[in-house]
Amino acid sequence: MASTLTNLVYHVVFSTKGREPMIVASICDELYRYIGGIVKNEGGILIQIGGMPDHLHLVVKLKPNHQLSQIMQKIKGNSSKWINTQGQLKDRFSWQDGYGAFTVSESQVPIVVRYVKEQKNHHRKYSFKEELTQILELHNVEYEKRYLWT
Repeated sequence: MASTLTNLVYHVVFSTKGREPMIVASICDELYRYIGGIVKNEGGILIQIGGMPDHLHLVVKLKPNHQLSQIMQKIKGNSSKWINTQGQLKDRFSWQDGYGAFTVSESQVPIVVRYVKEQKNHHRKYSFKEELTQILELHNVEYEKRYLWT
């Protein structure tokens, strides 16, 4: 094959430090746009973003030369700096260390996009802890419960 052909889609989940509800309505839309700009500037495509006051979900398409860890470092580092310059929060904002990332087959992208769009409805029934545990188990990710929430 003369060229590299890929379709690398990820569902990424990450939370605020201590899972504090700091993504308030007054910054939410601008934060989403800001993160979309970071992804675009890195050559990726933000397919969907959504979340709750204590965590975010991204559906992103990246190129094979991207390293997800570097993209996430830029998203989390730059967005936390941006939030702290907005002056809308009384406390300093930061993201929790780490993230969950899961590959998404093209046939499943619409389902994951809908899931991310419907976060508010989903969290009427399930906590973030229940949600993340379900996602990890669905993707057969091994984890130790005692370290998951520290």
